[in-house]
Amino acid sequence: MINKHSPVPIYYQLEEYLKQQIETGVFKEDDSIPSEREIAERYQISRMTVRQAINNLVMEGYLVRQKGRGTFVNKKKVEQELQGMTSFTEDMLARGLKPSSKLLSFEVIQADHKTAHELNIGVDDNIYKIKRIRLANGEPMALETAYIPVVLVPGLSEENSNQSLYQYIEDNLSLSISEATQEIEASIATSRESLPLAIEEGDPILLINRVSYLQDGTPFELVKSTFRADRYRFTHTMKR
Repeated sequence: MINKHSPVPIYYQLEEYLKQQIETGVFKEDDSIPSEREIAERYQISRMTVRQAINNLVMEGYLVRQKGRGTFVNKKKVEQELQGMTSFTEDMLARGLKPSSKLLSFEVIQADHKTAHELNIGVDDNIYKIKRIRLANGEPMALETAYIPVVLVPGLSEENSNQSLYQYIEDNLSLSISEATQEIEASIATSRESLPLAIEEGDPILLINRVSYLQDGTPFELVKSTFRADRYRFTHTMKR
């Protein structure tokens, strides 16, 4: 497995071997891998070389370190294709995962200048502010805050706001949702974000701002989401 005479760096050979073991199911999700010392002794290489390979696999999301326990095979990331407009609930169901939400807060507030501009409403118009943790199979995936004009979605309450908002709007208000624009950027988790997402402060996250529109072009929702970068990734197919 390790060819010390190869021009390919030893850490990279080890990295590719461990990656193959994970992808072929030899090491399964949540399995612990041998310690750095065990791997170093098995292949007669330095622990520094082993550590470099493992660090790279942690950075790539294949492995995850748990303090006081060891290094484990990470869960596979949920992929979302950036084509077509779907809700979080629809995304999870399409992947065979059970979606759920934990409502953190529900309130009616007045829109500030920035929110009013993005939703094309007046400053101080009433909007719902709904903060939720989005989960897949009970595991936190995203921290989400949605802003929705009250005039467009009357009757929304704390009781019915913790379901799929898209489904509520289409089924109960007979409105047609058309499209959305969103921005995605990388960041690191703050203490305020890390706790509800069950990650460490400083872990990588994806920040997403999304404005959704009805069929007539009216913006009806502004969503600011923080996704766990270790559990979620976006893909996009481009054609020349």
